Amino acid sequence: MRKQEIDHIFTRMLDAHEDVSDLNFTVGKPLQVESAGQLIPVDMSPDFGELTPFQTEVIALNLVNKDRRLTETLLTQGSADLSYSLPGKARFRVNVFSQSGHYSIVARKLESKIPTIDEMGLPKIFHNISKEQNGIVIFTGATGTGKSTSLACILDDINDQKSVHVVTLEDPIEYQHPHKKATFNQRELGIDFDSFAHGLRAALRQAPKVILVGEMRDRDTVEIGLSASETGHLVFTTLHTVDAGQTINRILGMFNTEEEAQIRIRMADSVRWIVSQRLLPKIGGGRIAAFEILSTSLRVKDAILHGESEGKTFYDIIAAGKAFGMVTFDDFIAGLYEKGLITEETAMAYASRRGVMGRNIDAIKSSRGEATTDIEDLHIDKDYRKTYR
Repeated sequence: MRKQEIDHIFTRMLDAHEDVSDLNFTVGKPLQVESAGQLIPVDMSPDFGELTPFQTEVIALNLVNKDRRLTETLLTQGSADLSYSLPGKARFRVNVFSQSGHYSIVARKLESKIPTIDEMGLPKIFHNISKEQNGIVIFTGATGTGKSTSLACILDDINDQKSVHVVTLEDPIEYQHPHKKATFNQRELGIDFDSFAHGLRAALRQAPKVILVGEMRDRDTVEIGLSASETGHLVFTTLHTVDAGQTINRILGMFNTEEEAQIRIRMADSVRWIVSQRLLPKIGGGRIAAFEILSTSLRVKDAILHGESEGKTFYDIIAAGKAFGMVTFDDFIAGLYEKGLITEETAMAYASRRGVMGRNIDAIKSSRGEATTDIEDLHIDKDYRKTYR
């Protein structure tokens, strides 16, 4: 199979539907694309039908393109990440992985134009994040929830406002930032450096003011990232956690019990913001982002230093910290419901605490004059008599 044939397949899949975000090649299924969170089969001519192990392996090997590092990674670790360009059309972040002895491929479409914070409708507080001078900012959420896009928006805001050196360590490079006020050096894992820990350690000698680390994958990367934030750098990174509290605990869990006290002190001094994201199905089609935002405060530092306790969980602190720009998922999602962007069922399904969300929804319904219960025909039983002896 030649590159032109791969390009043809990718092009046909990309043009098959509107708002395609992923291309999916799985044995036993037809060619599929993901649009608005749903997998949709793609008709091709000639028809592929259900993909065979041979077909997915041929496509996978052509994408790997005889790269020794990728081939070794795929064989030893069972999966490999790479980037792929469709000239004049799109760029993709591709993951090739083994399942049941066969190869599957998922190609995530990367946007070529970097959106702004305002164009994406992100919370206004994101402008404050871009004004930070040092410390560490962590974006969390499951794969595909838009963490990279949010970070790209913030870096673009920095690019517009500050004359600084920005070094990014990515796997692979998703958004290519032009040189505006800032100077960007974007490095890709496997091409420009061999691990995030080594790339981050080298970045400290490259005189950056801002560093983007694609993902904190191990304790070495976390430790160097904390060191960078302590020495005057502004560090942006991501973790696959669901909320702020779990993010803190995940980082602490990377270290031994003997090191925990020291790491808590370092994190309390370094963490500036933790932003968690979820994508929710939107009324009328498409998806919309919901956020949980934690910013540093005395209460946050105390919770990091001494751990959570009754009434002093990170959720409680965020709920009480609106004046500092904080918001819980439940409050943010309730706001989306109030604006008519999502359904009540969606709000409840994606809530962190369903009891809190239920009360929020009831309050919104009451303010609209809507019923908050489906119980009808209640009346006083006037015929009831109680006999006393």
